[in-house]
Amino acid sequence: MRTRVVTIESGPPCSRTFGAGDAVVVVDVIRATTTAITGVALGRRVFPAPSLAAARAVAAELCDPLLVGEHDGARATGCTLTNSPAQLAQRSDRRRPMVLISSSGTPLLHEVRHAGAVFLACLRNARATARALAARHDRITLIGAATHGAFREEDQLCCARIAESLLTAGFTVGDEQTRAVVDRWSGAPPEALLTSASVAYLRATDQLADLEFILRHVDDLSTAFALARGEVVVLPTVAPHTQLAVRGGH
Repeated sequence: MRTRVVTIESGPPCSRTFGAGDAVVVVDVIRATTTAITGVALGRRVFPAPSLAAARAVAAELCDPLLVGEHDGARATGCTLTNSPAQLAQRSDRRRPMVLISSSGTPLLHEVRHAGAVFLACLRNARATARALAARHDRITLIGAATHGAFREEDQLCCARIAESLLTAGFTVGDEQTRAVVDRWSGAPPEALLTSASVAYLRATDQLADLEFILRHVDDLSTAFALARGEVVVLPTVAPHTQLAVRGGH
């Protein structure tokens, strides 16, 4: 009998090494995966990098790149703008490829890069990601990008939405933590993330435009996004062979 399992955890660091049989989904709602997905959705090429040095090396191979990123929440040295989906959406230079760095989301993408498949997800494409995963994979790990070691509420919410859809499609939970996260956030609206320390930081640093952007763009994208040879790409749409439901979605 076919075994289909979904597990939720946080990192970096990850609790285990992933191989060819694993599909890993990196979630960093505030803000790295939201920024990366927004860039690609707008037609921009996007290359996540684990550090500023790595970002500069990638940028050196690109034509007129845009360096975007943050360190400890603030714009990183040498970057044109911080890790901001709202600021990125306002730019008109979409022909320029973007190299993205962040404190936890892009290092996490680097850490899991050897998995069989690496997806990026945020609240913009939780439903689409669940659909793509169910159509393609049997062993799935959803990883929330830990901030100072904490699994933040916004990432728990997004992971839970994807996992709950997979459970509806016939997957089983991989462990008790996964069940606890799904149960805690089942049916929760996007505004439930407002209790997060990440939100408190955005308020304290006058970066509420990103919070507003995130809450205005929930399941507005119908495509999944994956990491392919260091670049974030749109996955071809696969017709669902089962109905998926995202509690609290539109």
